[in-house]
Amino acid sequence: MRLTPLILPSIITAFASAAFAKTSIVGRDAASSYVQFTSTKFSGTDLRYVMDSGICETTPNVTQYSGYVEVGKNMSMWFWFFEARNSPETAPFTLWINGGPGCSSMIGLFQENGPCKVNPDGETTYLNPYSWNNVSNMIYIDQPIGTGFSYGTDTVNSTEAAAPFVWQVFQVLFESQAFAKYSSREFVFATESYGGHYGPAFVTYFDQQNAKIVDGTLDAEPIAVTALLINDGWIDPLIQNIAYYTFAENAPGYGQLLSDAVLANISQALWGEGGCVQQEQACYAAGNSTASDSVCLNADNYCSNYVLTAAIGDYDPYDLRQNSSALFPPEYYVKYLSIESVKKQIGAETTYKECPNRPYFKIINTGDDARTWLPELSQLANSGLKTLIWAGDTDIICNWVGNYAVVLAMDWYGKEELNNTLLTNITLDGTPIASVANVDNFTFARVFGAGHEVPAFQPAAALEIFTQVIRGEQLHSV
Repeated sequence: MRLTPLILPSIITAFASAAFAKTSIVGRDAASSYVQFTSTKFSGTDLRYVMDSGICETTPNVTQYSGYVEVGKNMSMWFWFFEARNSPETAPFTLWINGGPGCSSMIGLFQENGPCKVNPDGETTYLNPYSWNNVSNMIYIDQPIGTGFSYGTDTVNSTEAAAPFVWQVFQVLFESQAFAKYSSREFVFATESYGGHYGPAFVTYFDQQNAKIVDGTLDAEPIAVTALLINDGWIDPLIQNIAYYTFAENAPGYGQLLSDAVLANISQALWGEGGCVQQEQACYAAGNSTASDSVCLNADNYCSNYVLTAAIGDYDPYDLRQNSSALFPPEYYVKYLSIESVKKQIGAETTYKECPNRPYFKIINTGDDARTWLPELSQLANSGLKTLIWAGDTDIICNWVGNYAVVLAMDWYGKEELNNTLLTNITLDGTPIASVANVDNFTFARVFGAGHEVPAFQPAAALEIFTQVIRGEQLHSV
């Protein structure tokens, strides 16, 4: 798995009346009420949620919602929303999605950038002072169906197939009274790891739907993404498989990671006849042909078995400073989400599954992992979309060297300038936190001393970087 752990400007009016929606309160228990909303615009979709459960976010007067959007028949997609702690009425609206594919976004919520962390007892929480909801309204979604607390029928077998369901979530949410006020906010799309696929694909799909709304062929809510952040992304497999060798040969700041003999084996697996490079090139050439699934799956299996596995060796793939039995970030939250009283309070209706096999293999078996989203990322950067590609410098599996090579290969108006821009350190309170390159609205950042989940390893730095991006700023020292 690539990831053990991995928005919306204006509409003309807010849907706040029964003319557009039907909302009812359904009793659950003494602790909370279960609110039910049925969309009048999309048949077979509805929203059910608990408001202010008292779980995780305990900051006074900060609203939270948790529950499900029914995105199709027997398709219950889990979300958890936290209002911004500061100026929620003007703060942006940020979606966070973890990767996998098929890994829960509760990873991001509890291990990375959410309002709370779980104590070692697995039964209590404490507030996270570096939560991203300090500066933004935040929503976390478990997708595809079968991931995390989402449950029901899963039809998603590719990155492209996943996008419409996430789009549908926001169609229902923004029609409801609870979320209508957020539909006019800046919409930030933040994602991680396999999010290198999800980010370019989902934002591109949202843009395509917006075009249909504009030309009158679709009656729906526009979702105009104003910023895209990809943390340690898996974007272009050809470039990033080659980077496994480059990084293992000399991980900047950490030296050579593997023996000369192992490096020679990886080199042969990459560039030898019928090797990873040739198979990836064949996958790209196959495009979306009927044969592409098997071609790309064969490439993915070969590269994973002979390049990735060898490049990881005995290291933790997500942090080269740890061995394969890595203990950070801890998994205390998984026990917490198994507590029946917690599940009842937040409105969860099924057993939590962090990274289940079924949705993972459904996507992987079509060769999706071996496909590139570099063209779509290039188009988004070329459109002027505020974009941050960032990576922790101790991550192996989606290492920063590979991410940097990907952005240098982007075909966009800033390509020459980016390739001629040196990475320059920025500091937080006098301490270097990252090495960055800014070109107009595009930024690449190597974050120092961080593994795969950057906000888990460097929470203060991650919050500062996130804050600057959502303010529309180029990354700079503070």
